[in-house]
Amino acid sequence: MTGAVLALNAGSSSFKFALATAEAPGTSLLWGVVDRLGTEEGVMSLKGQGGAATAPLAAPDHGSALAALLEAIETRCPGLRVTAVAHRIVHGGSAFTAPEPVTPALLEALEALVPLAPLHQPHGLRGIRTALELFPDAGHVACFDTAFHAGKPWVHDAYALPRRFYDEGIRRYGFHGLACASICRALGAEGYPLAERRIAIAHLGNGCSVTAVRHGRSVSNSMGFSALDGLAMGTRCGRIDPGVLLHLMRGGMDVATLEALLYRKSGLLGLSGLSNDMRDLARSGSVAAEEAIAYFIERTVEEICRAAGVMGGLDAVVFSGGIGENAADIRAAVMARLAFLPGAEGAGLEMLVRPADEEAELLRTAAGLGAAEQGHAAAR
Repeated sequence: MTGAVLALNAGSSSFKFALATAEAPGTSLLWGVVDRLGTEEGVMSLKGQGGAATAPLAAPDHGSALAALLEAIETRCPGLRVTAVAHRIVHGGSAFTAPEPVTPALLEALEALVPLAPLHQPHGLRGIRTALELFPDAGHVACFDTAFHAGKPWVHDAYALPRRFYDEGIRRYGFHGLACASICRALGAEGYPLAERRIAIAHLGNGCSVTAVRHGRSVSNSMGFSALDGLAMGTRCGRIDPGVLLHLMRGGMDVATLEALLYRKSGLLGLSGLSNDMRDLARSGSVAAEEAIAYFIERTVEEICRAAGVMGGLDAVVFSGGIGENAADIRAAVMARLAFLPGAEGAGLEMLVRPADEEAELLRTAAGLGAAEQGHAAAR
């Protein structure tokens, strides 16, 4: 049987996978995604071996989505033996800044980080545990969204709290790191002068962030201790005065209710009262939907300007994510507001659109793990 590597990426509203042979991890045999997860409008899309196909799939959770995706793998790619699986994990905390082999001790440590990423961490861990059952003989590795931002300057890593809190791990971790890493890798492969450019990666989707990248490395990210901070998102509030939270708690709101408000009932959904999906808001035409879109654009412009300030200038904005890649009107509105920035050598701010291919980053890591596992087996 042919050895294969598998990438699993559990997002807040989607579940993606990619499959490749261990010898050619840069070329996916099969790619799939379940979108609008947890709703009756869920859809599974497949591309690659066996052709492209889209079908309704009302998957209530990430576990059922993974089961459907793995069934598609078995149907379309018989004769493959999965030797390594790489899993996207949103939060690695301060301890995990590089890919880590999956062990019981690692899973226990990552469980402790669930309160910091409640929309994502449980799904990623559930994906790992399900995949361990399905592929018990394969090597499994966890890859962290926070890792790309490790090593950024201390002033963009700390909060203005007593120093002991930083030492205890309360810091600005940053997220969407695998997406940023894939974009930087792609730009480098295209010959883009990444080392000479100051770029802001505006990753806009159900989750949103802006990352300042200089010399190909993260300098700051609009998210922080959790994936709540920064931009307005599909259901997350983004930047908010902590005094608002204190006020709500003094009024009797408990932690669980507050968490649900901030993570699941705010953002575009909360502002519009209609939907967390930008496509629905664009079609609506209601005043509340238009105001939600305007708010989204405003916060995006502000965060990109903050990134420019961090880097001492800005040469290019790279749009990625479902909104960033597909909503040309949103991109145009953001860039129009940024026209005052001179860009590289005064030639104007450059706009790039690049897909964030987290699965490609995962496949490369899985291929490396697979080679290492084979080496260990040969040595034994």
